[in-house]
Amino acid sequence: MRRWIAILALLAASFSLGGCGYNTLQETDEQIKAAWAEVLNQYQRRADLIPNLVETVKGYAKHEQEVLTQVTEARAKVGTIQATPQLLNDPQAFARFQSAQGELSSALSRLMVVVENYPQLKADASFRELQAQLEGTENRITVARNRYIKAVQDYNVVVRRFPTNLTAMLFKFDVKPTFAVENEKAIAQPPKVDFGGSAPKK
Repeated sequence: MRRWIAILALLAASFSLGGCGYNTLQETDEQIKAAWAEVLNQYQRRADLIPNLVETVKGYAKHEQEVLTQVTEARAKVGTIQATPQLLNDPQAFARFQSAQGELSSALSRLMVVVENYPQLKADASFRELQAQLEGTENRITVARNRYIKAVQDYNVVVRRFPTNLTAMLFKFDVKPTFAVENEKAIAQPPKVDFGGSAPKK
């Protein structure tokens, strides 16, 4: 008899949790984790391309040491930030991660400007292959970030909405930080890495 009572109690708890949004919280939280893993994967792909990119540029642009150093240092800074799952629940840590990635993007953009002054570098087959890989990676980063932003938006709505907000408080599901973009169009505009055009007019 006690066994049946225990089973009925478990079933009642299960229906109760499902009705109060617990399952939705779990599902949206898992969606965030999956989207975040893809963001990290694409950022790592970019970081892996940088050493070869820097070495290739250095072969043609030895006098551009300052911008090459900036790229290398920005990549190293990104590497010092451990993107653990806990980072998703820490707005300050997330902001530091975003800032470091932004600095790397800026350093790469400055490098691209320098490249325009070296036609032989732009014509180098190895460099053009790196350019294609970097361009594709930047596009994938944009897509991955968009998916993460959408996943966090869906999750945060569930956390804040009544009555699921009561379940969220009970089980400590907190609002998660997301990428802050001053210009919303920047999400859909990856850094330009097209080296096929003509040199800028003076």
